[in-house]
Order: sequence, then structure tokens, then C-alpha cells
Amino acid sequence: MDTPPPDVRADRADRADRADDVLALARLATRRGAVREMLGWLARRAGGPAVLVGEAGRVLAGPGGEHDPVVARRAAEAAADAAVELHRRGAASAVLGGGEGPPVHLIALDTGPRTYLAVVGPDDPHCGVLLADAARTLALCWRLEQSERARRRIESAEEHSREAVLHLLMVGSVPAAQRIAGALRPALPTVVQMYVIECPHARRREIARRIDREAEGGAWIVPCPVRPNHLLALVPPEPGPATGPGSGSGSGVPRGARFRDSLDQLIVRLAPECRVGVSTPVALRDTPTAYEQAIHALAVARNAREHRAGFGGAVDVTALAGPEGYVWAGELLAPCLRYAPARRADPGPQELLGTLGSWLSFGGAASRHLKIHRNTLAARMRHLDELLGVEVSRSLAAQSAAWLALRLHTAPQAAAARAQTPPGHTATLDAVLGTPAAGTWARAQLHPLERGGPTSGLETVRIWLRADARLPAAAAALGISLPGARKRLTRAEDILGRSLLNAPSAKYELWLAMRALGAL
Repeated sequence: MDTPPPDVRADRADRADRADDVLALARLATRRGAVREMLGWLARRAGGPAVLVGEAGRVLAGPGGEHDPVVARRAAEAAADAAVELHRRGAASAVLGGGEGPPVHLIALDTGPRTYLAVVGPDDPHCGVLLADAARTLALCWRLEQSERARRRIESAEEHSREAVLHLLMVGSVPAAQRIAGALRPALPTVVQMYVIECPHARRREIARRIDREAEGGAWIVPCPVRPNHLLALVPPEPGPATGPGSGSGSGVPRGARFRDSLDQLIVRLAPECRVGVSTPVALRDTPTAYEQAIHALAVARNAREHRAGFGGAVDVTALAGPEGYVWAGELLAPCLRYAPARRADPGPQELLGTLGSWLSFGGAASRHLKIHRNTLAARMRHLDELLGVEVSRSLAAQSAAWLALRLHTAPQAAAARAQTPPGHTATLDAVLGTPAAGTWARAQLHPLERGGPTSGLETVRIWLRADARLPAAAAALGISLPGARKRLTRAEDILGRSLLNAPSAKYELWLAMRALGAL
């Protein structure tokens, strides 16, 4: 058999090596972080640092793994200078440098804006072929990573926009929320039900996409800005009666959807680890009420066999909303309403009232709701304590009074009622709670607890409220362990159909009801 000449054997070996290189690049392209993996492989294969550089000289990506930081910095500087020079020349590839510095092999990737693959240092005649082969696969992976980054930015922008719409609804700015929602789609309905879906944080986006797909785009889905394991969905209620044995008055199906089951049943079936609380249908302007209702329903759903529940109670305080109530609310909040900040950067009256409302609903998590630092929240609460003359940040009595005052102050008829009040007229909380209508309301609030028995009924809740809703102090007063006290209050949640241990909590209404009946 004839032996091929040496140059033919060398050519065959080069082709085999090149085929191995292309195969190695193809394998790396399938891995997570493919660009960094490929740059690391290229650096080892070529014998010099490999980076991606933009046309302006900014290093866009480097190899994965451990590297000498000094060598990496010098290589990046050399690659950046060479890329700027190559872009100035308008060439697609070149070997620049040499002399005092290391040579830099560059080749332009087929991307926009122009990106260059640079390998610093190797003095190998075959390096150009290696870079040409690597550039094709690397360009595809780089475009894919850039597309994925752009997709995540768009998703994040949409989430923040939807969160802004929800925030506007929660503070009563319905027209502004509708304008933004109209651009994002779907438009907000005039009557909604709120679904609060408790799910693992890592699966929140996946579950949101599945719900949106099954609801045929009819649900306005927002990741909760306060609780990382909650999804919020505003859904137009079905015009007919609710379906499903566990949905009660709080379940509904989006218009246009054709489901055998209600949406809460569908969610639990799609993701069995979810728990779903559903509000009653409310006007869009009453979204804060719908959120409270759904949170209360979620407290029941956590222990329900079906993992879902509709709201069946009442959070309406209109029984306390007579002329006396409006006057009293205005007097309680007057120091805050008249407050003039000393500096432009300090929060004004409306911002302080917004902080108070958020803190009463979410406690320390209000910093995430308001997008402020927790120290800023603590400073604002201390300021509110000073302005209002009561320890809102510590006393349940003060918190309950402030909660009721905010509800009454923001009622549509409050301003007219205050304008008709004779000058010099004052009102007290006891006067507001002392009316026959307030007594009827209070008894309705506490009636379910009267049938709860000694371990989960009225006395347990009364002792907890006397302890300013602090679980350790309540457990000590009851003479039981902390888990035992928590278990009793969890049973009370099931009896009431309301949330007690998690905010927003029914503790303010219960405290007011007991105060109205003299039961504290």
C-alpha cells in the first residue's frame, strides 16, 4: 500500500482536528451559559485569553472559570484597543498588536451591533481558522443570549407596569390605572373579582403564564409586590351564577372562557400546590376591598380540602360611617392633614397617610409595597406617632382607630358630612361605636366566635387582642405554648372565614367590635 506524502498526512490531521473542534463547539453550544463556556474552551485551545468586545471597546463577555485577574485585565485592555482599531479600519478580521504587546487575533461576529471575538497572545498560524469556525457558532449563541436578556427586560418592564396599575387601583387612582392598562391589555373591567394565589416563588411566572393561557387573556395577573409567593389576578366575573361546589359567592369565570369548572378550581388543578382565595364581585374602585376579601378567603383555603375558598364574610364598616364617624376621623387625622414638611424631600400629608394605610395592611412588608427602605418606613412611622399623638406603631388600640379613621376619611360622602357639621362640634371613638347600628355590626362580627368553643372562640381572640395581637404575649396569658396559641387562632380563622395571623388582618374590626360591646 502506498504511503501518502507527509504534507497530505498533515492536511488530513488538520482536518480531523478541525472537525473535533467544530464538534466540541457544537456540544458547548447546548449548555447553559454557552458563550462563557465556549470562550473558556477557546482560551484553553488557543493558548490565550478569549473575550467578546463591542465596537466601542467595551468587553461584553469573558470566559468562565478561574483566571489571574491581572492577566485578564491586561488581555481585556489589549482586546479593547484592538477592537476599536479594527472597527475604525472597517475590516472583518485581523491580527493586531505584536511588538511590545501580545498579538490580538480578531474576527467580527455576524451580529448587530458589531461584536468582535478576540484572542490575545497566541502565535499560532492555525488560530485564524479556529476563530473563523468558533465565530459562526459563537455568533448564534450570543444572539440567543441577547434575545433572552431582551425578553427578560420586557417581562420585567411589563411586570412593573402591571404593578403600577395595581398600586394606582389600591390608592384610588382608577382613571390613571385604566389609561395604563388600556395600553398594556387587557383593559380593566368595571366589575372585578380578586384572586390571591399562593404558590412557590420559583414557579410564580410559570403559573402566571398557565393561568393567562387558560383564561384566554381575560385575567389581569400581577406578581404581588409585597409577598414573593403570591400572585394577584383581577378577573371579570361571569354574569351568571357561580359554578363549582367550593366557589361560593366568591368564584367567577372570565368572560369568553368556556370552562366546566370555575377559575379557582382550574388553578388548583393546574398547580395542586397552589392555594386560592377569591373575593366577591366589586366595582373596580373597590379593588382594595377585594384584595382584603381575597386574603381572608386565602386564610380559609390554606386549611380547606379543596385548596380554595371564596369570601363569605363582610368587611363593610358603613354602619360606623355616620356624621359622627366622619367628624371623628377628620379630627384624628387632622395633625397629619395639616402637616407641612420642612424640606421638599420630606413626605407630605398624602404620602404620610399612604404610608400609614400601607403599614396597617402589611406591617414591615410595607417597605416593599411603597418601594422604600425599611429604615425610611420606620422613620415615617415614628413621625406619624408624633403627629397623631398615639403609638400607632405599637398599640393595637391606636392601630384600630387609625384603620377606621382612614376608611371613613376616604369615603366619598365624608367631605360633605364634615362641611355640614356645626363649628366646634367634636366627636369621640366611643360615640362612633355607641350607636345601635354599630352594636348590630359588632355582634355580627363576633357571632361566629361565640360558637367556636373555649379553645378557638371568643375568649382566645379576646386575650390575643388584649395582648396587642402579639402571639408570644397571648400564649403566656393563655398559659399554653406558642404553637398551641397559633393553632387556636388558626381554628378561629376557619370559624370566622377571615385572616388573623397574616396581614391584612381582621384584628382591627374585631378590636372595634369588642370595644363597641365593652368586651375588652
